[in-house]
Amino acid sequence: MKPIIAPSILSANFANLAKDIEMVNRSEAEWIHIDIMDGVFVPNISFGFPVLKYVAELTNKPLDVHLMIVQPEKFIPEVKALGAHTMNVHFEACTHLHRVIQQIREAGMQPAVTINPATPVSLLADIIKDVYMVLIMSVNPGFGGQKFIEHSITKVQQLRKLIEETGSKALIEVDGGVNLETGARLVAAGADVLVAGSAVFANENPEQMIHNLRTS
Repeated sequence: MKPIIAPSILSANFANLAKDIEMVNRSEAEWIHIDIMDGVFVPNISFGFPVLKYVAELTNKPLDVHLMIVQPEKFIPEVKALGAHTMNVHFEACTHLHRVIQQIREAGMQPAVTINPATPVSLLADIIKDVYMVLIMSVNPGFGGQKFIEHSITKVQQLRKLIEETGSKALIEVDGGVNLETGARLVAAGADVLVAGSAVFANENPEQMIHNLRTS
């Protein structure tokens, strides 16, 4: 089964954002991945809802919104207003994760949870049946273009085992250092969704790269 490809606009050209979004619209990518950073939970700031409103108006792809922020539950209405398909919050940022997952679903979005490289998959055992998707960070969150962390392959395998053992229907998404080589290995390990930033937007033929990620 071919993976879902979700290009991350964090790596797009913001001086020509409309053109890059048009490219994603034409491509075989199923989703657009949006990283929101607050400079507190991660050491960087990306963009806010005024910019994302513009992105939402330009694209015909479902929005996969990844909040790398403290207290992400405060922004459920804003993410919903974008028409987001998925709202993804960090395990490490949510003291009351189960409540936040419920609030996201009640708002009409698919709830997802992200774990950082040092967070064990085993900590998801009590929430895995309640989420639509789990995102494994295969780099440390906050910056694009980082080197892929090899242990992420093992974490995908561990997560696939947990999903099968619990009867969960959760998808497995991976973000960070995804290219043709790592993408193929991640899919073989059990990943369903690949987030690709630099590999797509820095490529001379980004539409072809998206196709190759889906089929390699």
